[in-house]
Amino acid sequence: MKRRSESIRAKLLPAGAFCLIVLLWWGISAIGIVPGYMLPSPADVMTAFIHDFPNLMTHALVSVTEALYGLVIGTVLAFALACAMDRFLVLEEAVLPILVVTQTIPTIAIAPLLVLWMGFGMEPKITLVVITAFFPIAVGLLDGFKGADPDAVALLRSMGATRRQIFYHVKIPAAMPYFFSGLRISASYAVVSAVISEWLGGFEGLGVYMTRVRKAYAFDKMFAVILLIVIVSLLLMKIVNLLRAVSLPWLKFRHETAGKRQ
Repeated sequence: MKRRSESIRAKLLPAGAFCLIVLLWWGISAIGIVPGYMLPSPADVMTAFIHDFPNLMTHALVSVTEALYGLVIGTVLAFALACAMDRFLVLEEAVLPILVVTQTIPTIAIAPLLVLWMGFGMEPKITLVVITAFFPIAVGLLDGFKGADPDAVALLRSMGATRRQIFYHVKIPAAMPYFFSGLRISASYAVVSAVISEWLGGFEGLGVYMTRVRKAYAFDKMFAVILLIVIVSLLLMKIVNLLRAVSLPWLKFRHETAGKRQ
């Protein structure tokens, strides 16, 4: 009963905070503290969202495609590099500081170079998503590999297990929670990175659409695009959570067991 009430509270508090923000937004728009052409009301935004929904879906399909391609490629590259850094300490010492430095460079500064080098197609957008998604997954996996149970590693070594067997049976299971945590962060950034790269050039995509409506001062449509980006990002994070629940069922069992003990 206690766990159920805590679960209900955890859902009601964010919903209540969201409703409060919408009410404040509506009140500011209704009173006229901010002009309507600068801050459209929630009703105007929803009207624009519904009215322009087919057009939004056409552009969203392009942005989501770029985000998914970049996320998959970034995940594969991050997994490969994390495995290599775990295997070779010299590689970790040489590459990890470079990866950290690359995260200090704003994506908006990289995007023009990618467009200049690769053109206005999907390639620069996917590349920017790869750069954004790569780091959280790689670092999370590396931390997971290093956090493997040393007693389990020692036990398998005493039984004559090879390095590959230890990696497969101990390190990978230990790193999976870290992997999905990094993947969830990367998924939340993927669509945003694709949209940012589309600002600087392209023919389709939510970023291109945002640029067009901004130049037309159609801020209700601008907010509608932002709403759609939030929805898509939340859906991607939800998909990652579902994959985590399916792939790591023992974590849910461990959590439920801990809750019953309390």
